[in-house]
Amino acid sequence: MVVLNKIYTRTGDDGTTALGSGERRHKFDLRVSSYGTVDEANACIGMARLHTAVSHPHIDAMLGRIQNDLFDLGADLATPDTGEDLGYEPLRIVASQVARLEADIDALNKPIKPLRSFILPGGSPAAAALHLARTVARRAERLMVELSLKDGETVGPEAIKYINRVSDFLFVAGRAVNDNGESDVLWVPGQNR
Repeated sequence: MVVLNKIYTRTGDDGTTALGSGERRHKFDLRVSSYGTVDEANACIGMARLHTAVSHPHIDAMLGRIQNDLFDLGADLATPDTGEDLGYEPLRIVASQVARLEADIDALNKPIKPLRSFILPGGSPAAAALHLARTVARRAERLMVELSLKDGETVGPEAIKYINRVSDFLFVAGRAVNDNGESDVLWVPGQNR
């Protein structure tokens, strides 16, 4: 349970923040950047949902589940697995969350024709917003992978799989809200030469 009764604490005024373990890190630390970018992707999904709430309630419900899971992912990243007993069981992304996303991707992708070209972000406000969220999720994934390769740092494999599937989901959802791909804007290589 999280209780936030005071929003500013002044503890970060020195440029550091606390991880879930209590350890303090610089706010530019790669781990902090990773979960901060996950939070940014979540905010982008919130903006996308302004366009999906009424027109695509099934997709909107999926996005709502993803937003909740992204907070789980942030908690996972904010509490590195050092092998030490924290006195509580830290929240971790699990395989069932990845599997659920894969099932949602498959369901949305089923009626969509295969791509014959790359697509440009756009076609509809909902699709443009979903593609923006996708690019931020990809950035979070790059940071998480970089973090996982840094000496002394750990990132759970399910966490990396999950953020990878989130961006895949957002791509397919962007096509789904574009009339199942019929309103996609196709890239035309060299068109403006």
